[in-house]
Parts: sequence; C-alpha cells; structure tokens
Amino acid sequence: MAGKVSDDKQQIKVLLTKIGLDGHTRGIKAVAAMLRDAGMEVVYLGHFQTPDGILKSALQEDVDVIGVSCLTGEHLTLVPKLARLAQANKAEGIPIVVGGVVPDEDIGPLKAMGVAEVFTPGATSDQIIGFIRDAVGQRRRAKSPPGG
Repeated sequence: MAGKVSDDKQQIKVLLTKIGLDGHTRGIKAVAAMLRDAGMEVVYLGHFQTPDGILKSALQEDVDVIGVSCLTGEHLTLVPKLARLAQANKAEGIPIVVGGVVPDEDIGPLKAMGVAEVFTPGATSDQIIGFIRDAVGQRRRAKSPPGG
C-alpha cells in the first residue's frame, strides 16, 4: 500500500535520526509513526548517529528530507556540521529539519547555518507534515524541467 502521496504523486521519503549522544527515542518514534500514517516512507537510523553517518545514509537512501532529533544540547555543534557536510557533498538541497528541546534563541542561528525548520515541543502533526510536504514540493518543482 503506497499511502498518501505529495502533489506530484511521488511518495516523500524522510530520514529520521537521533544525533550525537542523545538516546531519548520516544519522541522521534512518535514522529516516525505520524509521518508513516501521513503516507511518507520513513528511514529510521536510530540513536547515537554522527553527522557523517547521517549524510552517507541520506545520500544512499536518496531521501527528500533529513529529520534530526536532539535533546542533549548538541544541536549547535552537530547539526551545523551536518549542514556543512551536505553543502560540501552537493546535498544542500535536501531540507534538514530539527526537532527537540531547542531554546528559542538557538533557532535563528540554526536556520542561518542551513536548517530548514526547527520543531520544538508542542509542534503539531499538521505543522510538521505540512512543512515537509511544502518543502519537498518546492524542491521537486525546482528540480523539474520547465513545462514538464
């Protein structure tokens, strides 16, 4: 069963992972189930992942979005490294979204470093799903040739 698909009829593929020493998986597993229920394919790497490993997996799996969860405070160190690696490896077009306990004052710097969006506790499923669908739709339209 393919489930619901995006506007261009191709299923959205999202990589979800915990970065660094964060082993708290309850929230990201709930997000994975929510995205699957919304018709997206989810590749879940689990916890204790490095920026290098995350990017390699994202490229190997040919994902549309990279979703990173961080509850340990390492988001200003490890997520920018992931964004730099994505740029260096011609994968900067893959939106990186961050979820977790991120102080409000860290959201702007993360976005300036290449993060597409940050979802903090209290973000709704509609906000997360809507953002991913919009971001992937924009990326796919930008990649498709004019008139086709």
